[in-house]
Amino acid sequence: MTVNREREEHVAGGGLLHRRAFLGMSAVAAGGLASGLGAATDPRSPVSMREPGGALSGYGTRAPSAEIIQRIVPELPFPGTGSSRTPLQLLEGTITPNGLHFERHHNGVPAIDPATHELLIHGLVRQPLLFRYDDLLRYPRENRILFIECSGNSGTIAAAAPVQASAGQLNGLVSCAEWTGVRLGTLLDEVGVDLDARWVQAEGADAAGMTRSIPLSICLDDAMIALFQNGEPLRPEQGFPMRLLLPGIEGNASVKWLRRLKVIATPAFSREETSKYSDLLADGRAELFSLRMGVKSIILFPSFGLDLPGPGRREISGLAWSGHGRIRKVEVSADGGTTWAEAALGESVLPKALTRFRIPWRWDGGPATLLSRAVDDTGAVQPRRKEWVAKYGIGQGYHSNAIQSWRIDESGHVSHVYA
Repeated sequence: MTVNREREEHVAGGGLLHRRAFLGMSAVAAGGLASGLGAATDPRSPVSMREPGGALSGYGTRAPSAEIIQRIVPELPFPGTGSSRTPLQLLEGTITPNGLHFERHHNGVPAIDPATHELLIHGLVRQPLLFRYDDLLRYPRENRILFIECSGNSGTIAAAAPVQASAGQLNGLVSCAEWTGVRLGTLLDEVGVDLDARWVQAEGADAAGMTRSIPLSICLDDAMIALFQNGEPLRPEQGFPMRLLLPGIEGNASVKWLRRLKVIATPAFSREETSKYSDLLADGRAELFSLRMGVKSIILFPSFGLDLPGPGRREISGLAWSGHGRIRKVEVSADGGTTWAEAALGESVLPKALTRFRIPWRWDGGPATLLSRAVDDTGAVQPRRKEWVAKYGIGQGYHSNAIQSWRIDESGHVSHVYA
């Protein structure tokens, strides 16, 4: 690679370069190698060109070198209860492969026969109805690329000292996929919602009997009954045969293995929305039904576990998202927040979906502290950690969207710090 340093435009402290620097990168082409049929007999050609390849398969497999990319699964006393995390720092783009989408289960993954599973919609409705899996397959479907984030994601930001762990371990309770299903509003129109109705209680068919109360306004907005993920039927750990999907809302409310929707006048105040999934404030009060996820960004490279081999030109990259809509911009700082520069966003910036951001950076080999902050199209700005901690009480682990910081020392080692 050749670089003309005289044309590099520094836009902030710490070596951050203008986004147009991406255009200045050039590669050296290789020549002199045999091509086409001639390569098959040339001993200099790779083995893959000199012998037949493998056979067809009924379901694709990953390359052997990619098999090390696995969900981060902790050791738990009760294997069916807990969560596994997406290894965000090892992935590219914005779509999470189905086998790497994070999991959160409260009492294991149930085995459900789609031929007998039914969804009941009842309560304050004109006509209660049962919907089988095959029934829903006959309805018009919609496709949307959306993130799901557990409200406990990034909860360690409230710890007294920074937890030294990878970006996936700290923030991997978020994933993004193309979801296909039936708009919930279509089914609610069919049952006929009563004028006194204000809430909907969703219940799953798992052993935990997961239930959540959701405002009717959210259910009538952009909620769907998801049947497919990234083109194939939902996997059991993601709610097969059907799950509720609430764009931008905390993942726990997108009830999996959905079996019942009860239309009600007031919230049910179930276990999962009182003793759990409520936000403790610094003044001793608690917020209930703070369902929507805030604007957020995280730097994935460089990050803990991905140290730099030495000074030179690098690309800082990461992900941003907001439960309120689209990401408008992401700014990056390489000097601990003293100065900021705007990063380049991915080609498709979709509402309530992950957005990839990148910015070129020349690391001079000295200490650096990297931060990112996102702004969504409502004008909401990702807060600094001290602002977030000032609002919430000690031990609060839900809805953390505070700015996360990485420190790089002279050896290139990356650690998690509070800046």
